[in-house]
Amino acid sequence: MDDIALATRQGASIPAIAGGAIGAGPDTDWSMRRLKILHRTYYNFRGAVQLEPHRLLLRPREGPGLHIELSKLDISPAAQIRWIRDAYDNSVAIASFASPTTQLAIVSECIVQQFDEAPLDFLVEDFAVNYPFTYDADSAEVLRPYLDSPPQGDQTALGAWVRRYWQPGELVQTYGLLARLCSAINQSMIYQMREQPGVQSASETLTRGVGSCRDFANLFMEAARSLGLAARFVSGYLNAPLADGRSGSTHAWAEVYLPGAGWKGFDPTSGEIAGSQHIAVAVARLPEVVSPVTGAFFGPAGADLSVGVWVSEP
Repeated sequence: MDDIALATRQGASIPAIAGGAIGAGPDTDWSMRRLKILHRTYYNFRGAVQLEPHRLLLRPREGPGLHIELSKLDISPAAQIRWIRDAYDNSVAIASFASPTTQLAIVSECIVQQFDEAPLDFLVEDFAVNYPFTYDADSAEVLRPYLDSPPQGDQTALGAWVRRYWQPGELVQTYGLLARLCSAINQSMIYQMREQPGVQSASETLTRGVGSCRDFANLFMEAARSLGLAARFVSGYLNAPLADGRSGSTHAWAEVYLPGAGWKGFDPTSGEIAGSQHIAVAVARLPEVVSPVTGAFFGPAGADLSVGVWVSEP
């Protein structure tokens, strides 16, 4: 997942580095667990620079399944921090700087209480159990930005790919169709961690057969929209062991709005529905909007970037 997008006003740009009834029902045991999330981002510049205001998306999204017990944000050089809620109801910290610096250090530490351990425990309204269905008029108006058709250049390739897994007229449950597409991306594509900035288009990912988590999330989102289903992009953290022994990384997946169930997450990188290992930080209709750190600076071009994420029990 992209971890920072930082543009320059003078010099070269810095690249971005880098989720009917189903399940157990009302008697599910909603046990709570606590997780500590540590996210460190360091930039070492080529010389003294003046930082412009930075937009930080680092605080997890709270809801019935996740409460924030502790949230700390340490920034060097000293910054004035202003918190806002954006149009997507994401928590955004705006950091403003007064002094020139040769390094930018951003350390976010959160302790969260997580309750949602049964991702398949949800209800879908009767009219939406089977695909296709139509959103009610009020929901359709609110969901309009998430129902936009894929870009013209993606429609042909995307349509052909979707028809490999569902043909018009086939009787299928809505959740089953989404799970089928999610699994298909996992089974037919090759995952590759990618440090280049930006997100591949759906057609590019289909042509290459290779992508990062953000590329797969975008492909799934566009596929769902091509079927008339409201979908959005999610960035956050994945609590899973890594090859170097650490646990935790930035991650991207997608959510689809299912009447009666709300926004449900699908992770095409793993081929599974998003669950307790997924910790959402930001959602948007476009992938470009949810980079964890976005900003600009005046000064010599170039910088060295170091990023680390750790998820553990406190």
